[in-house]
Amino acid sequence: MTRPLLAARVHRSGMAFSAAVTLLGAAAWAAHHAVQAAAYGQQTGSRLAAVWSITFLLLLAQTLMYHCERVRRPSPRSRRQLDALHVAVLVPVYNEDDGYLRYGLESLLAQTRRPDSVHLVDDGSTSGDYAAVRDWWLRAAAEAGIAATWQRTPNGGKRHAQAAGVHASPEADVYVTVDSDSCLAPNALEEILLPFTKARVQSVAGIVLATNHRTNLLTRVTDLWFVTGQLTDRSALSAMGAVLVNSGPLAAYRAGVVRDNLDSYLNETFLGRPVGFSDDSLLTLYALMRGRTVQQPSAVVFTALPERASHFARMYMRWMRGSTIRSLWRMRYLPVTGWAYWAHLIRWFTVALSTSVLGWLLIVEPVRYGNRPPATFLIVPLLIGWAQALRYLGVIRSDERIRQRCVTWLLMPLAVLGSWTVLRAMRWWGMATCARTGWGTRQHGAEVTLDGPVPAAAVLDEDTVRIPVLKLYDPDSETTLQVALTAR
Repeated sequence: MTRPLLAARVHRSGMAFSAAVTLLGAAAWAAHHAVQAAAYGQQTGSRLAAVWSITFLLLLAQTLMYHCERVRRPSPRSRRQLDALHVAVLVPVYNEDDGYLRYGLESLLAQTRRPDSVHLVDDGSTSGDYAAVRDWWLRAAAEAGIAATWQRTPNGGKRHAQAAGVHASPEADVYVTVDSDSCLAPNALEEILLPFTKARVQSVAGIVLATNHRTNLLTRVTDLWFVTGQLTDRSALSAMGAVLVNSGPLAAYRAGVVRDNLDSYLNETFLGRPVGFSDDSLLTLYALMRGRTVQQPSAVVFTALPERASHFARMYMRWMRGSTIRSLWRMRYLPVTGWAYWAHLIRWFTVALSTSVLGWLLIVEPVRYGNRPPATFLIVPLLIGWAQALRYLGVIRSDERIRQRCVTWLLMPLAVLGSWTVLRAMRWWGMATCARTGWGTRQHGAEVTLDGPVPAAAVLDEDTVRIPVLKLYDPDSETTLQVALTAR
């Protein structure tokens, strides 16, 4: 017997309230710092007042934009067109935990809109051959009417594993990329296809939640930080059709985006070295060069977060090095007339501005001029972080009550302080060491495993391909809803 599959949805009832709180906090922050700037002298004070004003305007613009994001809903005719698409799921595997791998494959069987084909490629794993999972999966997929392939290739990296899946599915209209530990919510595939009713949409990002978010303090804070970022920063970009990076655990692309760029995707180099990471951002860049890239908040996937600081550090350094390389390509290839180009530049401007101001106020002013920053310099950003993280509370999970999410929400100061200090330093170190293009994680086997007791809820039997009922707790009515699932 295995774990019950997870479900989640983003509730919109508190979004207007979160916007009001965020803007009120931002306005108070800007006004307070503009007044405090006068204490630094006329010349320095005027510069700092300008900084606070710019920061407030950027936050105001982002807040307004992420509240413009809407879940796409097609007409009956458009839905029939989506149903006719051949959807191929690409699952690259390397040294993954057997439990997480099977958990993800079970979630594909339980989809309300099942994939037409699933192509799993074992990229030369050294920790096992997954024989039991492979035999179960091929049998279960055949019974469910899903065309499935399972390949084992010499280790060439995630991109080469995905390419093997692409070659195995030349008939696909849409490619859905997932990770080997991705567990999709029951309606994730159905929902992530909906934006493709718009011809200009070339890729769609899903919302990523953590499977193991309550394992320890690190996973709680990481989940809070990651989900809040998706529902603020990426939602704002989505409203403009300019999502810069899709998440690896769940993303969908029109087939031409992948097939037409497969050669450059497999052979990217930087300073003469092959680049194996940052694959999701490169596929998103290809999509941006063709049209719009959006996020679908109703398409939810669960993934395993790092449970140790060393694992998290290696993952984050890989992200920052990839982000640096990708930024150069965006400046070179994105049209200057598009939202994505300017959104990308503004993001780097904000990082440089905030880092400079932080260093000036904490080092230069106290050492050179004897001016100590006011205590509210730290307090107000924490309050704004809490306000933005109200969107985290709007995510309703089948395995967690709202009071438990409130406990995690209270940890937002740790996420803010960490992003201002440790993660900021790691970002700049990642930029300085971006020529190190190795993957860096899971080289000696799975780093996170699926273990622990099985919760009491509806589960998949050992060899079945259906899930009869999922229980979804609704905090608004304080009731538990039983959701029956049907396959297409």
